[in-house]
Amino acid sequence: MAEIAEKRLNILMAASEVTPYAKTGGLADVVGALSRALVKRGATVSVFLPLYAQIDPARFPLKSTGKTVTVPLSNRYETGEIFSHELAGVQYYFIKKDHYFNRPGLYGTNEGDYPDNAERFVFFSRAVLESAKILDLHPQILHCHDWHTGLIPVFLKAAYANEPSFHETATLFTIHNLGYQGIFWHYDWHLLNLPWSYFNHEALEFYGKINFLKGGLVFADALSTVSPTYAREIQTAAYGYRLEGVLRKRRKDLYGILNGIDTEEWNPARDPSIAANYDTNTLQGKEKCKTALQKEVGLPTQKETPLLAVISRLSEQKGIDLIMAVFEKVMATGAQWIILGNGDKEYEVRLQMLAKKYPQQAFVHIAYDHLLAHRIEAGADLFLMPSKYEPCGLSQMMSLRYGTVPVVRATGGLDDTVTQFDPDTLKGNGFKFKAYATTAFSRQIQNALSLFKEKKKWRAVMRNGMEGNYSWDASAEKYLNLYQTILKKKRGRK
Repeated sequence: MAEIAEKRLNILMAASEVTPYAKTGGLADVVGALSRALVKRGATVSVFLPLYAQIDPARFPLKSTGKTVTVPLSNRYETGEIFSHELAGVQYYFIKKDHYFNRPGLYGTNEGDYPDNAERFVFFSRAVLESAKILDLHPQILHCHDWHTGLIPVFLKAAYANEPSFHETATLFTIHNLGYQGIFWHYDWHLLNLPWSYFNHEALEFYGKINFLKGGLVFADALSTVSPTYAREIQTAAYGYRLEGVLRKRRKDLYGILNGIDTEEWNPARDPSIAANYDTNTLQGKEKCKTALQKEVGLPTQKETPLLAVISRLSEQKGIDLIMAVFEKVMATGAQWIILGNGDKEYEVRLQMLAKKYPQQAFVHIAYDHLLAHRIEAGADLFLMPSKYEPCGLSQMMSLRYGTVPVVRATGGLDDTVTQFDPDTLKGNGFKFKAYATTAFSRQIQNALSLFKEKKKWRAVMRNGMEGNYSWDASAEKYLNLYQTILKKKRGRK
């Protein structure tokens, strides 16, 4: 990538959330980690996100650029301020508009989404483009993430096609989860200030409604998603959420690039938040982590008892119904179980009831606790992730790195990162099943629990996982190559 380093590829990212500033899920982790990895490889990276109330001013002393941004919204203009902060070589810009972003949640509350989310992210999308002009950023690549930024490629082609600031700009739109599309009723069309000719099935119209994500799929120069398997899956009716036709039409421009994890933060040899550090040569440290975890959550400290873990959003997508279906069967084996997460109220209540039924075997904590997640990854023996679909998944990679053996459904990035362990050849790093069924899931859990008793083979599957490469190195290189491919195609069309 010497050519890129010499030219210092100029990349502008736009996302609704980015770690460490604001996060609800893996999207934030991916954008934050990818940006840092690209900077390390010689690129110039600017990242735009809204200035939310959750961004801690004590931790992140944002500075005003002294510039404001004004964008058309329906029959009026709305103005925001541009703030900035540099971190790890990445230049972050924040669009401040308290009316839209100074709220308790990023997208809504536990009672549902904010009713003006269409207006909020139309404003943000136009503000990104106007801010890039005002700040003279002149990006070569405009990389947009998920439905919240799906309108940016649309606005770029519809309203900024002749703008010198974007004369050399090519767009990439990344799908992190096709299940979330930003669909709004057609009465919101006035917010976009686009001709009604864009409201058709070849553009933004989607069964009579406006689909922000579809805008990115149709108008971006290229598309990517977060694993090779998911890129294939979303072109089928089973996973395409009624957009499979659009994706098949653009299959030559669709790329699957597997996410990575922050291997400096998720490193059992150096992790300051766990009871003992360890690596493949000092696995006794993991035993200490297990004992400490059992004590912390009030479970009996039994080294020979397998400890299963789930760290997840409690939703249908994550296979929580399968987890509850096998729960009592697992309890009957004498195993222990720790579940950390929050989400759908029904799942929260039912899991808490199960934990009360088995106080000596199960612990359920309805929350998201980042440091506890580290301690669970270090202390658990098995990690369960039976997702109905999983674009990439990060938790299974964190588990592998910590020697916590995953049991996953063979879908999306789970299928790309977990290989079935063969007790004869001692190859493979986990257990996986294909059919979304209780019997298939239960069978692989039983296989894992049986192997747990064979300590030599169990240590082999643990080491296989820990020795894998889950960093952003390979993925960042693939993104840089993709950026260059997009730019060459764009130049070729001129």
